[in-house]
Amino acid sequence: MSSTTPSPPSTYRIADTVLTMPVRIRRADTHVAVFSVAAPNAQRLIDYSGLTVCQHRPGRALAMLMLVRYHDGDLGQYHEFGTAVMVNPPGRTGRGPLALRSAAAFIHHLPVNQSFTLAAGRQIWGFPKIMADFTVRERPKFDFEVSEDGRLIAGIEFGAGLPVPSRLTNRPQVLTTYSHADGVTREIPWEMRNSGMRFRLGGARLRLGDHPYAVELTALGLPKRALVTQSSANVEMTFGDAREVPPAN
Repeated sequence: MSSTTPSPPSTYRIADTVLTMPVRIRRADTHVAVFSVAAPNAQRLIDYSGLTVCQHRPGRALAMLMLVRYHDGDLGQYHEFGTAVMVNPPGRTGRGPLALRSAAAFIHHLPVNQSFTLAAGRQIWGFPKIMADFTVRERPKFDFEVSEDGRLIAGIEFGAGLPVPSRLTNRPQVLTTYSHADGVTREIPWEMRNSGMRFRLGGARLRLGDHPYAVELTALGLPKRALVTQSSANVEMTFGDAREVPPAN
């Protein structure tokens, strides 16, 4: 009778710290604005990845702008602003609302305000992290701005959403994200559990500056009215090892 010895977890040395996979985020909060944009514009933005945008409606794709504040986790405390486009997994060509069930987020921008997570994100997952400055205001409405070297990338003011019962949101979700760096597209598995979620139609006022990232967002037809917004007061996450995606033939 034979037995298989499980492989030891992979580890990464970032500066003087060793991270053992999976990386765990014990507490974070999120604010997300989702926009419906022209699919050809979104495809041009992410063509370098080799992935294809998921059209939730004919000629339309979904772009997400999100602020995540990490309060307790293996990567320390930091803020992160992400620009993501929903894409089909490699080899799939799904369209329509049902295709979103298998779609995943491709991370195109990812400014952060802490050097350790910048190094870890680039080295482990190929995330396009840059250093940036964040300003967050909790009242009278939740509002934030992210900039690099004094040049505004984006600012978003969020309206209050309606609470979503925790029984609908606190089950673990197994998800996939894609990144691209140094000519390689990667698939990153992760899990999320959240509570304190709020949701509403519209609910975001987007401001764009003159930073090159802002110019790219303008090419998507932004700023415009958000399709939906969502926030979560308590989020737990785990991130696994990245896997290289073979180039399309």
